[in-house]
Amino acid sequence: MRQAFLMKVITFIAFTVFHSMVLAAEITLNSYPSRPVKIIVPYGPGGGSDIIIRALQNKLAENLGQAIIVENKPGASTILGTDLVAKSNPDGYTALIVDMAFLVNPSLFTKLPYDSQKDFIPVIQLVSTPSIMLASTKMPFKNLKEFIQQAKLAPGKLSYASAGFGTGGHMASEMLKVVGGIDLVHIPYKGAGPAMTDTLGGHVSILFTTVGAAKPYVEAGQIQGLGITSDKRSEALPQVPTFAELGYPEVNANIVWGIFLPAGVPKEIVQKLNLAFNASLQSPEMKQRLSELGFTPNGGSAQLWTSEVQNLTNNWSKIVKQANIKPEQ
Repeated sequence: MRQAFLMKVITFIAFTVFHSMVLAAEITLNSYPSRPVKIIVPYGPGGGSDIIIRALQNKLAENLGQAIIVENKPGASTILGTDLVAKSNPDGYTALIVDMAFLVNPSLFTKLPYDSQKDFIPVIQLVSTPSIMLASTKMPFKNLKEFIQQAKLAPGKLSYASAGFGTGGHMASEMLKVVGGIDLVHIPYKGAGPAMTDTLGGHVSILFTTVGAAKPYVEAGQIQGLGITSDKRSEALPQVPTFAELGYPEVNANIVWGIFLPAGVPKEIVQKLNLAFNASLQSPEMKQRLSELGFTPNGGSAQLWTSEVQNLTNNWSKIVKQANIKPEQ
């Protein structure tokens, strides 16, 4: 009799605890977000990732009903910031904006502190943009043809800057090396800002970056655009010819950005964030703003972004092998 009574009490307590947990989870999902959402930029200020998320920041906050905090966490070719998000609480309040480095790093590093396929949930593809090749106006070459000629006359003497190992600028430059049959020295920086500064100063020969990052310097006459990787000229910088026009259609290193969450975030929260980002990207003012910065808004479902990530990761893995880029330890 006593044992039966105890079993009833235990069953009642277990049911009550379970019901409370389910109810708490439902309340959490329904009230999300109930506090500011943090988005980690794994670069310093001034690069494409930073420009994009700060352009979207206010509109996204409006659509989510909570403030958006943008935090720069540069270092180790985006690995530091990426790992921070991988190990964050999977409650939907810490997200990561990614670019080419996220897709390429598994091919470039033999050891990563996270698994890019298992430790993250894709949310949405944000924008895409072609890469633009820049050189200081102090450089002796004034177009792509002259640059290729000089590089062939002095193998290993000209250099290229990048925002870090595995970034879009790094991969675009390696693609140019393969297609152009030239040898260049890679000078990686901790972010796009320092890379641009040294390119402006003529301390490195060239830099591949985004149209948005290049636009103010090109328009001010501080730097020259030698080529762009899009199929047609950019509306933001129509004076810069495409690589296809210049006889190098194989140089097509376009860059995409997207949002990830740490694994374990409930699918309802992923969906809420996806809808908020889509609404922000499709608003007329954001379309215009992003276009002015040289970006094409994409958006779409989390499933679409998942598929795109897999395809791009596979494609860039092949290019890493083709360019004979040695993995970092």
